[in-house]
Amino acid sequence: MTQLSNKARIGVLAAAVVVLAGVAAGYTALAADRAEPAAATGTGTGQDAAVTLTPGPRLLTITDRHLATVAAADPTGPRTVSTVECLRVYAAAGTGVCLRPQTAWAYEVVVLDADLRPRQTVAVPGLPNRARVSPSGRFVAWTVFVGGDSYTSSGFSTRTGILDTRTGTTVSSLEELTVIHEGKPYRNVDVNFWGVTFAADDNRFYATMSTAGRRYLVRGDLAARTVETLRDNVECPSLSPDGTRIAFKQAIDADPQRGWRLSVLDLATMRLTQTAEQASVDDQAAWLDGSTLGYTLRQDDGRPDVWSVPADGTGAPRLLIPGAESPAPLAV
Repeated sequence: MTQLSNKARIGVLAAAVVVLAGVAAGYTALAADRAEPAAATGTGTGQDAAVTLTPGPRLLTITDRHLATVAAADPTGPRTVSTVECLRVYAAAGTGVCLRPQTAWAYEVVVLDADLRPRQTVAVPGLPNRARVSPSGRFVAWTVFVGGDSYTSSGFSTRTGILDTRTGTTVSSLEELTVIHEGKPYRNVDVNFWGVTFAADDNRFYATMSTAGRRYLVRGDLAARTVETLRDNVECPSLSPDGTRIAFKQAIDADPQRGWRLSVLDLATMRLTQTAEQASVDDQAAWLDGSTLGYTLRQDDGRPDVWSVPADGTGAPRLLIPGAESPAPLAV
């Protein structure tokens, strides 16, 4: 691809500065609320001891930028909000990953134990976007938006990393791995990855790769350090608990400017099913169980809500957790 002109690069950098400034302003405005998040939301006790990532019939979310839990059987009921600040969160098998501000201008990935105690911390070079934990709790993954890259066909640049919480081994960017595209090794300076989801074997994973103006579902192999393209127009994959289906956002007519349809791909047959959700879902959906997807939609003023919809195309969307985002199931 052709390198961006100096004028274009300055424009991209200026846009990134504006975004970062907005985030910093929001962080500063909310800093005063960090000590008593429950009082600000009116939905919980605010006692971290009451919030746990131990597997059980609860849903993990973010409420007012703080980690929170609700009963899976009564998600609109009482909510317990901790003092742990996160912009993105996910958990599995008693291990959590929290993407949070380190300062007003820097961010970090924090691995949490079941009692929300930090275990490991990794500094990241951009704005938090996606987070996932492998089913065993061994691996955590994150995606952040970054600025300053000379090449991009997707309109933005990302960094996606994976941490082995047992060994401390870190893949700081999936761009370090070998890409296999149409059966052959593939290299291009515009390659970007985002939205990791893990298989149960603690080796395979799926993610989105963009290059040359297209977005692909890729299957990764950590041991072999490779990723292989499987299908185009697949973004933010989420693997079902049984490992047979991928929930994802599909760009309408392959054009993200037209929005996305929340859809499900059968990995054995590559059969595609669109869910009953008609709104544009710009999120990495979570499987709340083997048949239901949870995801974030924002109101006109930007306030988030968690919605759910059946994964098989039947039924209708329903509001699940008002005033929340970044849902994750804590059940086994």
